[in-house]
Amino acid sequence: MVEMRAVVITVSDTRDELTDRSGKLLCEKLNELGVKLVEKAIITDELDGIAEVLRHFTEREEVNLIFTTGGTGLSPRDNTPEATKLVIEKEVQGFSELMRLGTRAKTPRSVMSRGVCGIASGTLIVNLPGSPGGVEDCLAEIAPLIQHAVNQLAGDSSH
Repeated sequence: MVEMRAVVITVSDTRDELTDRSGKLLCEKLNELGVKLVEKAIITDELDGIAEVLRHFTEREEVNLIFTTGGTGLSPRDNTPEATKLVIEKEVQGFSELMRLGTRAKTPRSVMSRGVCGIASGTLIVNLPGSPGGVEDCLAEIAPLIQHAVNQLAGDSSH
């Protein structure tokens, strides 16, 4: 089993370390799943800046997971999915679909999230909503699959 090592990136023009509730919760939930936190960052909603940060972390050998929180909605400054699409080599549509549909009964507006999941340089990137509830609910949907995805990205072809 491959060690899961993640970076958490909060994408927001308004949050800082004191007000970043979704990023903090995401770190806690990943820890509960046995994921080692490599780094946590808060960045603005600038498209090119998000893509640059994602590329930077995919190039680091000790990182095999990147979770973003924020910037997945319909607002003009929500650029996380577009930035992720600039970086990924393959999309993992099933993760995105599962998060949206799996949380729909609890939060009907979850289907408005445009979050993308994909692979870049052997790293799985997962876009999560910017709300603590959205982070918790969406992560719960994909949690049973994360270890298997990381193992496959490391070359384990067993099913």
